[in-house]
Amino acid sequence: MKVLLCPDKFKGSLSSMEVCEHLSEGILSKYPACNIISSPMADGGDGSIEIIQSILNLTKVSAQTVDPIGREITALYFKSEDTAFIELASASGLVLLNEYERNPLFTSTRGTGLMIKHAIMNGLKKIYLFIGGSATNDAGIGIAQALGFDFLSENDEQLEPTGRNLVKIKNINNNQLFDLDDVEILVLCDVNNPMHGSTGAAHTYARQKGASDQDIEELDLGLKNYDGILQNQLNKDLGTMAGMGAAGAVSASLVGLLNATLLNGFQMLSDLTQLETKIKNADLVITGEGKIDSTSFQGKVVGNVTKLCKKHQTPCGVISGMIEDQTFNKSNFLFLHSVISYSENINDAMTNARKYLTMIGKEIGTFIQQ
Repeated sequence: MKVLLCPDKFKGSLSSMEVCEHLSEGILSKYPACNIISSPMADGGDGSIEIIQSILNLTKVSAQTVDPIGREITALYFKSEDTAFIELASASGLVLLNEYERNPLFTSTRGTGLMIKHAIMNGLKKIYLFIGGSATNDAGIGIAQALGFDFLSENDEQLEPTGRNLVKIKNINNNQLFDLDDVEILVLCDVNNPMHGSTGAAHTYARQKGASDQDIEELDLGLKNYDGILQNQLNKDLGTMAGMGAAGAVSASLVGLLNATLLNGFQMLSDLTQLETKIKNADLVITGEGKIDSTSFQGKVVGNVTKLCKKHQTPCGVISGMIEDQTFNKSNFLFLHSVISYSENINDAMTNARKYLTMIGKEIGTFIQQ
């Protein structure tokens, strides 16, 4: 039997490559003749560059920048010829903050903007920006400020580029440091949410970044205000566009001010890894991610792999750290396994995910050779 493993990462626990490794170990221990093909996946969020690096010959670049609350850090991005590959999470990610520091009212994407600036100053003409894993809800004004845009209040005071100041913006000044007509910015997105509203950036993602109910309402009002400013000043209506809510609505500034192009992150990585061909030729596909929830089928790996399996009538199984949302159609899957069902608690599940994935692999190996 030919089995294709194409999971996303288990965030905070294992990379997608490690998930493949331990799942494969378990399957082969029970079914040594199984032909396993590992194709680790991502959807444009954090972890994407690791997969690209395994396929392309990329060079590491070190840049001085700042973290989401302005502390100086050194972050890495990658390049190939005139192209840069930058993960927003490397400078503006939630993983860079302690739990008590997390609040998207006060965080900024300015550090990511400084990385883009570094790449442009070093002659790179194409920027791939992977925007998952953010600690921010600033609609990308931090990135834009680092590249020469000023955001002004009613009294023409320059505002700090944070989520709490979105509601105060009354005017945008363009003091661009570069001729961005010579630079192509491609934004790899992993979700379909709009900029604001009940399914927008704040209401969907801000809580996991440390926001309270009151904070979420304030952030959503700020996003609505910023959407209005972009409409009035630049005649760009972005508020309801799919994908604008990703990573704290960072694409609003990237598309609205920097003329970036929004791409489907999964599609790029799928094309690069020839995933659809692999799915078509497999007898069984196993995908998964750390947490199956309402967003898993909105542009992320699990949902996209499921669609491809259905298209080619290839059986599909899912493994996860935990299943939070039970409303999806379980009949689409040959089996569903979660690490949490094997462990004592969440901490045990995350700390010992390797062990439990190997156990799950053994169960799958026994099941598929019958």
